[in-house]
Amino acid sequence: MAEIKNYTLNFGPQHPAAHGVLRLVLELDGEVIQRADPHIGLLHRATEKLAETRTFIQSLPYMDRLDYVSMMSNEHAYCLAIEKMMGLDVPIRAQYIRVMFAEITRLLNHLLWLGAHGLDCGAMNMLIYCFREREDLFDMYEAVSGARMHAAYFRPGGVYRDLPDAMPQYKVSKIKNAKAIEKLNEDRQGSLLDFIDAFCKRFPGFVDEYETLLTDNRIWKQRTVGIGVVSPERALNLGFTGPMLRGSGIEWDLRKKQPYDVYDRMDFDIPVGKTGDCYDRYLVRVEEMRQANRIIQQCSTWLRANPGPVITDNHKVAAPSRESMKSNMEELIHHFKLFTEGFHVPEGEAYAGVEHPKGEFGIYLMSDGANKPYRLKIRAPGFPHLAALDEMATGHMIADAVAVIGTMDIVFGEIDR
Repeated sequence: MAEIKNYTLNFGPQHPAAHGVLRLVLELDGEVIQRADPHIGLLHRATEKLAETRTFIQSLPYMDRLDYVSMMSNEHAYCLAIEKMMGLDVPIRAQYIRVMFAEITRLLNHLLWLGAHGLDCGAMNMLIYCFREREDLFDMYEAVSGARMHAAYFRPGGVYRDLPDAMPQYKVSKIKNAKAIEKLNEDRQGSLLDFIDAFCKRFPGFVDEYETLLTDNRIWKQRTVGIGVVSPERALNLGFTGPMLRGSGIEWDLRKKQPYDVYDRMDFDIPVGKTGDCYDRYLVRVEEMRQANRIIQQCSTWLRANPGPVITDNHKVAAPSRESMKSNMEELIHHFKLFTEGFHVPEGEAYAGVEHPKGEFGIYLMSDGANKPYRLKIRAPGFPHLAALDEMATGHMIADAVAVIGTMDIVFGEIDR
């Protein structure tokens, strides 16, 4: 009698549901997964090594390109690590702006995750719905930094500049007439904060739309309920953080447990799951979007009432204003030294972790007193999640591997670093 052998299948690295360049080697018995072996390293960017040859400020834009869906959250951890080592005080207004944009980034991340995860599992319209809201969020990014994605807006000691008083307007073109443009410019008549407030009022209704499409959808539940179950103890042992850990029922959120910037002043809840399956993790992330919206509204209200500086006045670390740089020799020297030599960070080491949309994103920084990091180590939230793929996918079908990859919310820039 012929011996029956398992056969091996390559899933990716150019598979649309692999969420990046993941080569997954699946060992199959029929259509049931016996073993899932993730091969990584196909998007290696050498960020940690490049940082050793760049000044501290020059390495900041590399952070945006790690998890290119959660740009400002990566910058946040990097700035916090430098501030910890230098003992820098960040103006309170800058802290509120940071928290507000960290939560805007959370919405950006979760919307892309929801759209892509829905698409992977066959809910085609989800991507279009989610991208509708991402456009407004990108406009907020562009208003403060000039870039829609790789913002480089957070800086050691604060943020690059204050929030603008006016929003860019759409103009009449061959494609859109005056009436359509007027509708598009409705919320753009005031400042960025007015635009953000208008978005926050609309957003809960949009989340309701997503839930109408998915939460009680029979096919969505068949694809996610009971798939990739991880027990609370196992989730802790595997090093899960963020929605992956909270989906298993463990209430751990750095914004509450180890607050940084002004998170201790914010009123929000931590959603947790019960069974630790793909469906629970979906519910956790959807509720996180509602909570992030609450935090953005609280920050906006405070920022309206409290003007002030948005970056440290220590010109060894932060550039002087353009006006004073062009009229004062000393400030010109500060400007020149900062952008040629950079600033020196005292000898020592520090770790700063933030509650990134995907989990705990950490920067471990070592300095030998020079103007460049001696060593930079990045703690990517997606790495331990991907390591658990074999455990989560074994015994499921090939189609379920897609749902498991989707529920992890993987981006390869940070995993391969």
